Amino acid sequence: MTRRSRNLNLTLVKWLFTVGSLLFIVPPPARSQEPVHLALPSKAFQYGIFPIARDRGYMREEGIDLRIVLMQVTPSIQGLMAGHVQFTGAGSSALVAIAKSGAPLKTVLAINDRVHQWVLAKPAIGSLKELKGKKIATTGLASAATFMVRQILAKQGIDPGKDVVFITAPSGNRLTILTSGVVDATIVGSEDRYPGLDQGMKELVYIGNEVKNSWGTVATSDRLIKEHPKLMTAFMRATLKAIRFVRKDREATVNAVVKFTGMQRNLAGRMYDDLIGTFTTNGAVDEDIQKNDMAIVAQVADVSEAIAPARAYDFRFVLEADQQLGKSGWRP
Repeated sequence: MTRRSRNLNLTLVKWLFTVGSLLFIVPPPARSQEPVHLALPSKAFQYGIFPIARDRGYMREEGIDLRIVLMQVTPSIQGLMAGHVQFTGAGSSALVAIAKSGAPLKTVLAINDRVHQWVLAKPAIGSLKELKGKKIATTGLASAATFMVRQILAKQGIDPGKDVVFITAPSGNRLTILTSGVVDATIVGSEDRYPGLDQGMKELVYIGNEVKNSWGTVATSDRLIKEHPKLMTAFMRATLKAIRFVRKDREATVNAVVKFTGMQRNLAGRMYDDLIGTFTTNGAVDEDIQKNDMAIVAQVADVSEAIAPARAYDFRFVLEADQQLGKSGWRP
């Protein structure tokens, strides 16, 4: 081999090595991300799964650019039907819209299988039966929680239409009017439960133990289900990964909830310990819970009879996602 040939070969080897190195270090084109808007009515504890799904990359792995927006219930339902948002955390309100007007919506995910609501009372009141003749604060006379409490009181021999007085009060004021003595008891969520207990209020009942209903439900439109089934399953896979992560890692979950909600860390820890057992394992609830949900919705919507669960729920995609994760052996 001539000296010139050796030089040409050496040059060719260097060129191939350089090109190969560049091919090795240059990453493949980034997977395109589909913008998906999720409207949440509040920064409640159970909704912490969504920033976890986003921040830990579960949504990105599914090709989803999750955009979480805080939005009141009615605008979120309107935005859902108009296509401005793809999912809403106001699943119960979506059920009411379905029952009232046949809205083209479905509830497609249930984060919890028990209701995160409690009845707190003045320290001197020792039981539900002692609420007879008393005043109870609630977010609304036609709210789901009010109808649930009515059912619970009736089981205690109290006529909820005659023996107690329900007073409507905004969420932020229900604990205040209890501690100030304006009312004798109040229906509260997890955010008010712990401060109420710390101020000496008496917990009379955890509604989630007395009724069999879902909580933290997510709804979408019939149009999205029909036109984007792959997106539906992808969203559910990412969400279920977050739920599995939450059930496994207390420390990281508490940190994420503190960041998302702005609450004190000790409060987030108390919520985790009390409520982690209410998180569904597969994102769905059984038919009995669905029927109970629709019975409450019928009262809220003031319709003569409850509609069939099949008209209001579609858990196909979350159950499919759960099966896929199970077959792949995915673990957080």
